[in-house]
Amino acid sequence: MKAALKWLGLIVLGLVLGIGLAVWQIRGSGLGNDVRVGPWSTGRDVGTANADMKTRAVVALRGLLALPAREARYFTAATDSAGAPLSGKCSYALSGGAIEARWWSVTLYDRGGWLIPNRWSRHSIGSARIPAEAADHWTVLIGPAQEPGLWIPTGTDGLFELTLRAYRPHGLMARDPARISLPTITKRECRP
Repeated sequence: MKAALKWLGLIVLGLVLGIGLAVWQIRGSGLGNDVRVGPWSTGRDVGTANADMKTRAVVALRGLLALPAREARYFTAATDSAGAPLSGKCSYALSGGAIEARWWSVTLYDRGGWLIPNRWSRHSIGSARIPAEAADHWTVLIGPAQEPGLWIPTGTDGLFELTLRAYRPHGLMARDPARISLPTITKRECRP
């Protein structure tokens, strides 16, 4: 009887550790990495019937409700363009040009995929906020201190990631996302 309880305890412990590790690993995963554009990554199959089990698990755990690829492309960045992790202690310039989509947005999340509370209740910037005359060359500032113009507060001292959603993609964005240009993420300054 003692041996059976010991084995049962080990099996339960193994299951709990295995499930916990799987959830932790999937929560920390981006939306795939078979397509990389600078610091941004995505999976070709996000939102399609061809998505593998890990991609489906990431979508399910992060609550993305991913649309089909013809409706939206999703890209995540956990590092700046130089490869350093994105930190809430630093400020960044997100600079880009025209994105081949009807509408796009960039949203800031913690590494678990959750919005980070901040006193401004601001978490993203969409293409509708970019002035028409700046559509081909725009900059959004990201950082802990309020900035004039287009700005997303970090709301944390910890690590964060950005998700770019491109709705109704066309051109190369729709056909071959590996060949597109996406915004650069340049570190400006960090506080101690």
